[in-house]
Amino acid sequence: MARNAKPALPDVPQFGLYGEQARGENAEFVHIELIETRSRVHHWHIDKHTHSGLFQVLFLYGGEVSASVDGAVWECSAPTVITIHPSVVHGFDFSAEAHGYVLTVDQNVVFAAAENHGDLYSSLFVEPLAIDLAGQPELRARLESLLQNLLTEAAWPQYGHTLMLDWLARSALLLLVRLHAERRLADQSGRSDFELFSRFRTEVERRYKEQWQVGQYAEALRATPTRLNRLCLKLSGKSAFDITQDRLMLEACRKLTYLPASIASIAYELGFQDPAYFSRLFKKRMGLTPKQFRSG
Repeated sequence: MARNAKPALPDVPQFGLYGEQARGENAEFVHIELIETRSRVHHWHIDKHTHSGLFQVLFLYGGEVSASVDGAVWECSAPTVITIHPSVVHGFDFSAEAHGYVLTVDQNVVFAAAENHGDLYSSLFVEPLAIDLAGQPELRARLESLLQNLLTEAAWPQYGHTLMLDWLARSALLLLVRLHAERRLADQSGRSDFELFSRFRTEVERRYKEQWQVGQYAEALRATPTRLNRLCLKLSGKSAFDITQDRLMLEACRKLTYLPASIASIAYELGFQDPAYFSRLFKKRMGLTPKQFRSG
């Protein structure tokens, strides 16, 4: 993507959706449409504007766009995602073959979702972003599936319509948050460090029931235990040992919640030879005994 500086123009109009001066009284908190639905009507040109109280995300799946964003011009080719904060002045010039989706989300949806999770989506909107999806075929497919489901739900409202729109929109945003976070970590820590951390997490998923020691993971990854531990602290705030224990306890919680098996059986399945030791460790890390956790 190429970015060129360009001064912003004064007297920028403010819309609900582009070309619509105000939102209707029954306007939904989530709106989705195809790029071509509105852009074709306007000869593929969307003039500079803002949206009052609305976050907007452009998913470009085909073609190109010259995006005027906050006083600069971004030249983007598909597949790219562009995120826009309500106060950011923006406009688009699409190529005639451009296609994709425009997702518009009310600020209440964004902030309500983050109520118990900090600023869950803030990284997407604290400044405008152009997120390249090239080399991410699985993520692109998951996003498109969610967006297609949003289109279907918007076209044919059924019971729980508003909740469904909210959940689908938040899911799409969360996938973008994950990708952006991974890339920021990679940029901050260096590509090789992040790749090592990712391989460690993959090994933990494979080996946590075997209760490998940190030294065994380090040997498998051809790294020293010291380097592995420092890397985990740097990228996750937790030691390598704590990461392995957290994964083990997560699985224990899942089994205690969803399986009718005895606590002893679950302990054996998780690699513990002594169920009593499992109970002591679970209480130490979770604050409750397995029996208290299950009954709660």
